[in-house]
Amino acid sequence: MRRLKKLFHGSLFVATVSLASFACAQSPDAHDHHHHMEMAPESGRTMIGVYNLPNVELVREDGKTVSLLKELNDGRPVILNFIYTTCTTVCPVTSQTFSLLQTALASEKNKVHLVSISIDPEQDTPARLQQYAKKFGAGSAWNHYTGSVEASIAAQRAFDVYRGDKMNHSPVTLLRAEPGRPWLRIDGFPTVADLLNQYHNLVVVN
Repeated sequence: MRRLKKLFHGSLFVATVSLASFACAQSPDAHDHHHHMEMAPESGRTMIGVYNLPNVELVREDGKTVSLLKELNDGRPVILNFIYTTCTTVCPVTSQTFSLLQTALASEKNKVHLVSISIDPEQDTPARLQQYAKKFGAGSAWNHYTGSVEASIAAQRAFDVYRGDKMNHSPVTLLRAEPGRPWLRIDGFPTVADLLNQYHNLVVVN
């Protein structure tokens, strides 16, 4: 009997590993398989963090050069992510979530600053960002930013999302109630309901 149990558990372990390996091999985003195995698409790991923001200039989708610090510290709550326009895996999902979040925010949508920063600034010109923003129905409170490679990397490093290659990026969403407050970091793919709840919790607490 003990031997049968041992064989059963051994077979179950092999089957589980084989299934996980198969799932990763079938994933269109195989380079990010570790992430996808750790959490379901609708969930995310959250933590509170304090980030030292760099004093760099970025270029908004309207072509205006702006200070990252001023854009993030204009008094509004901020919900931020990193994207690039030619991404076919992570970014369309996170951008669609932002798009739906605008609707879910209802009368509050113009009071919350949604920020998407390109990790591929050499390709993502302001004009391309405008097209991308239009594709996802970005409203006036949702801005997209590009700029120099150095400025983009500085922003990525500041929020600990820099991975050296855009193909290795992972979904990260950051929320902050107001300037001077800590950031809530969500690693993974939160649902619109998740983001809305986290936003309301932050605003109420702060």
